[in-house]
Amino acid sequence: MRVLAIGCHPDDAEFGCFGTLARCVARGDEVYVCGITNGSGGSMTLEPDEIAAIRVKEAEAAAKAIGAKEYFNLGVYDLYVDSNDRAVIDKLVDVIRYTKPDMIFTQYHEDYMRDHTETSLLAFNASFIATIPNYKTKYPVLEVVPSIFYMESEGVSDFRPTDYVDISDTIELKTEALKCHESQYGWLSAHTGNDAFAASHAKNQFRGKQCGAEYAECFSRCMLNQRVNTYRMLPEGR
Repeated sequence: MRVLAIGCHPDDAEFGCFGTLARCVARGDEVYVCGITNGSGGSMTLEPDEIAAIRVKEAEAAAKAIGAKEYFNLGVYDLYVDSNDRAVIDKLVDVIRYTKPDMIFTQYHEDYMRDHTETSLLAFNASFIATIPNYKTKYPVLEVVPSIFYMESEGVSDFRPTDYVDISDTIELKTEALKCHESQYGWLSAHTGNDAFAASHAKNQFRGKQCGAEYAECFSRCMLNQRVNTYRMLPEGR
């Protein structure tokens, strides 16, 4: 199976689905990661281009840590994500056509910031556009509309999962990937007032208790036409 995670900022997919992606790699899937923004807003001290260069490298290292095949970054500046931007749509369509995913993980469509919700729309729209033969981009048309699993949002208190994945065996690998984002330790604490890394660990522990595992990630599956099938795509059990 081929799997593509489309995160908004350079660490969003890591928080939302890297335990699951690591399990996908372990079962033999081809896993790819794509960031929409370059993380230019993620510093109290560095200029946008300075922090962006650092954050993209951190994301590349995180993807490598879990065994992802390739990392892409579309280079949009933070706070400028626009799901109607044709140039960005075309870039994402080509990433999708190049990777040919059977399923996509992406941001939840209800979130605390516009960049995240616009990324959700981009992933949804671009993954359908990629299957339209008369929409011409660099790579050949995708034959099947990919299934979509929305990652749990940090900013939504009433997220209702449809699927859980036991990540007890990959929680340490996920932690190692998150540690690659060294530039964000101080930034996230200063901006949010919380330890985002500790909160992520606690959330995975909480979701694990809900499904009888030590640690778990959960997702809300897109159940619209052409996005569903008759078999389970996510990793089973442990």
